[in-house]
Amino acid sequence: MADYDYVAIDPAGRERTGKVKADTVDDARARLDARKLFIVRLEPGAATKARRRAGLSLRAPRLSAKELTLFTRQLSTLIQVSPLEESLRTIGRQSEQEHVRAIVGAVHGGVLEGRRLADALGAEPRSFPPLYRAMVSAGESSGSLPTIMERLSDLMERQAVIRSKVLTAIAYPSVLAAFAVCVVAALMIFVVPKVVEQFDTVGQELPLLTRMVMGLSAFLAGYWWLLLLLIALAGVIFWRALKVESFRYRFDATLLGLPLLGRLIRDLHAARMARTLSTMVASRLPLMEGLSLTANTVHNRVLRRASDDIVEAIRGGGSLSAALRRAGVFPPLLVYLAASGESAGRLDTMLERAADYLEREFDSFTSAALAMLEPVIIILMGGIVAVIILSILLPILQLQSLTGA
Repeated sequence: MADYDYVAIDPAGRERTGKVKADTVDDARARLDARKLFIVRLEPGAATKARRRAGLSLRAPRLSAKELTLFTRQLSTLIQVSPLEESLRTIGRQSEQEHVRAIVGAVHGGVLEGRRLADALGAEPRSFPPLYRAMVSAGESSGSLPTIMERLSDLMERQAVIRSKVLTAIAYPSVLAAFAVCVVAALMIFVVPKVVEQFDTVGQELPLLTRMVMGLSAFLAGYWWLLLLLIALAGVIFWRALKVESFRYRFDATLLGLPLLGRLIRDLHAARMARTLSTMVASRLPLMEGLSLTANTVHNRVLRRASDDIVEAIRGGGSLSAALRRAGVFPPLLVYLAASGESAGRLDTMLERAADYLEREFDSFTSAALAMLEPVIIILMGGIVAVIILSILLPILQLQSLTGA
């Protein structure tokens, strides 16, 4: 008998790891099923030891979110018309990226050894997260892998669209603001000193605005390196502080309390959770396991704690809608639609509608915010440049008035 390493979810929703002795992979799976464990990964013990010796460092190859989405769509399409082994071989051959071919090849090799797809994916945990593998395992167990892969690919493509919109909403104003700061800094460091030094021999007191701009310009020209150093030091200190759980929780709570950004973060998380749970419920994956796996993917600590509280509430016999309501950080629409779905026996459909609505709200919010943010940044930059120009013109006008007198 051989040793098999496993990662599984117990009936209470907790992750369990360990070893089981069995003659074959199927025998090991049967032993774990008899213990009422939902298998996330199952592989020979030697494979785990070899992977640990190789090391899962940050430099190890992995599939990016875009590559994983493409792989999922390709696999969901191909397995509807060809065997799984042939589908994986086709995907591996047509990929142009060497690391993608290596990862898909490793999965393909696991399937050829007789392992289930979820177990073969478990050999590459950095590329295929637990939630992904759990849904694949549910599809294999129920005999509906093509259907679940189709739903999973739809889910990942929708999440990719949302990620793209978030990056667009962040990148455009960031680039515009950075350009504005660079222009103003160039004026203050290189242009203003050359102009205002002409007034040093005038012998008249310069206007207050001119003196203030000259003082700021002299500071930036002489100590710009110190300013950059302080900014970098503050960034490092802040990054290290985020590693402290108590500080991170307070910081995330502050973000959620902001008037606009807080609502955006809350709605994005709610939409993602609703769409993921909708897909999992439609795929007949247990709700408790789905919530447990989804909670680990949440970055905001307040929302993660709320998700963990929901898991505990449902484990105690409560409903999803009641747990969402008690958490107090989820949109009322999501709570209402979840309650309607539970009472009508259509939880997956109502959660999907809630996700659609929240994503539409996000689209309209970001479109309006970007439309307003661009002119605000331009006006702010124009105002600063106008102040700089006015500080230069005031001494000139003062000299002209003295000459005319």
